[in-house]
Amino acid sequence: MKTIERTVSASPETVWELWTTPEGISRWWAPDGFRTDVLTLDLRQGGELVYTMTAEAPEQVAFMEQNGLPLSTESRKVFVDLDRPGHISYRSIIDFVPEHEPYEQLTVVDLEPAADGTRIVMQVEDMHDDVWTERLLAGRANELDNLGRLVG
Repeated sequence: MKTIERTVSASPETVWELWTTPEGISRWWAPDGFRTDVLTLDLRQGGELVYTMTAEAPEQVAFMEQNGLPLSTESRKVFVDLDRPGHISYRSIIDFVPEHEPYEQLTVVDLEPAADGTRIVMQVEDMHDDVWTERLLAGRANELDNLGRLVG
């Protein structure tokens, strides 16, 4: 598991709402240059989050095209554990990697009260290789930066 940490200037309850509602997710979830549209959100253990992520900025569109990836990808996550407002874990269904069999990847998020807001500790399971793991870590770090800007 790799760990990414950020402290944002919002309460754990506010961060929880931004992480667990379609309106909140669509405001920060996507990395820069992408848009997220939530299709389904069943917030319970075993429930699913289904969304599309679409490349919009020219450099992201070019990256996707150069790597043979679609501009829009539907993604699915299955909630493993939820404990409002401090803990979220989910398994991402990784079924969008060209020439690779689908598999699941675990993300665990802890939201801890801090003097200046909320400390977010995100642990992510490695993907199938180092290149995709680095892409995942860069994307998650960018998303957390977006969250920090949104509440900052």
